[in-house]
Amino acid sequence: MKASKIAYQPLGLALGAASGALAGAAFKWIWKKLRHEEEAPEATDEQRGWREILSAAILQGAIFAGVKATVDRGGAIAARRLTGAWPG
Repeated sequence: MKASKIAYQPLGLALGAASGALAGAAFKWIWKKLRHEEEAPEATDEQRGWREILSAAILQGAIFAGVKATVDRGGAIAARRLTGAWPG
């Protein structure tokens, strides 16, 4: 394993945690704007239908994936600027 990849691992873990928190906040904000509800439905919520449950899950997954990719890519670019080597 390359030294740059090993050195990047702690930064990658920290960025992963930060991106999860950021994505969670973004999803809550977007859900509130779209549905005018404080909380998204849980999969086991008996009062909600399939369409609403799956819509919330798909939206949440897309937001998490987008935020994670953005943060990971930004972290890799920052690591290359600091070390001169791509961490992947």
